[in-house]
Amino acid sequence: ILAEALQPGPGRTIADVGTGTGRAALALARAGAQVIGIDASTEMLAVAARRAREEHLDVRFERGDAHALPLEDRSVDAAVCLRVLMHTPDWRRCLGELCRVSRSRIVVDFPAAASAAALQAGTRRVAHAAGMKTEAYRVMRAAAVRRELARHGWRVRAEHRQFVLPIALHKKIGRATFTRRLERALASVGLLRLFGSPVTMVAER
Repeated sequence: ILAEALQPGPGRTIADVGTGTGRAALALARAGAQVIGIDASTEMLAVAARRAREEHLDVRFERGDAHALPLEDRSVDAAVCLRVLMHTPDWRRCLGELCRVSRSRIVVDFPAAASAAALQAGTRRVAHAAGMKTEAYRVMRAAAVRRELARHGWRVRAEHRQFVLPIALHKKIGRATFTRRLERALASVGLLRLFGSPVTMVAER
């Protein structure tokens, strides 16, 4: 999805916002793109930078806040932001920042409100409120994300939904062939289109 949406290659500049340990940034750099990885965690950035050095990849990593990116307006060709909007205090502001810094393409993902992820998110919020050590996150409506993108002059070019059943369940089962077959069967009766999550959204100006 990333390769098709972002077309990484020589001369292409891409910002990976919320890069973490650099998984997406390194993959894009391997394809020849000039990548800027931004994250709020210095510890994560240190791991990402070490991985880049080990692979002899030239990736620029910077500490920064997704709510106020350290980049000029339209300074990169594209921006990618994975597994971030679900955790940020103000996802609309973060999305606005992606729209500001990118010239032509944005890729974001989020857990869908109409999915099994909503049950897990609700359980985590209750556990977090009770003082238990767990990472709470929000689920989001695709229509709300589309509206926010449109407010900044962007339109959704493509939408991909990944799984009907929770990713945690597939990880627990640990059998890729079983996952593929089961998810294909669920998609064939229309459940992926209705309840698939996470949603990966590709937008353009």
